[in-house]
Amino acid sequence: MRDPERESTAATAQVTPSLDLIFELLSNRRRRYTLYYLHEQPDGVATLEEVLDAVMTRQRRLSEDANADAETDTDTEIDREQRRQQLHLELQHTHLPKLEDAGILEHDQRSETVRYWSQPSLEEWLEHAQHKERQ
Repeated sequence: MRDPERESTAATAQVTPSLDLIFELLSNRRRRYTLYYLHEQPDGVATLEEVLDAVMTRQRRLSEDANADAETDTDTEIDREQRRQQLHLELQHTHLPKLEDAGILEHDQRSETVRYWSQPSLEEWLEHAQHKERQ
């Protein structure tokens, strides 16, 4: 029988990303938002749709904050769906593979699930970045 806690610990011990790699991964807000969401999950697992929703929500909040003085919302349903599709493609073909190559997560394309592997050195900077973005 598999022991997920033992596997998680083993995966964490196998790969400790360099500081350069950590900053490269965190330099893109979509990767940061993905990691924020996965880090908050009790088991580190989420579907691709859940990750997509979380990233879209954070981006929308950021956009709303930037446009707080705007009187009307000119965003149409078509615009939102196009942005969602674009983000889906970017996550699947750019951001998740980059995080997977770094040993930060595992993306199962068949089940469309993502599993985050705990990385204490990354999490230190991830939490700091999240705190700064909330201000």
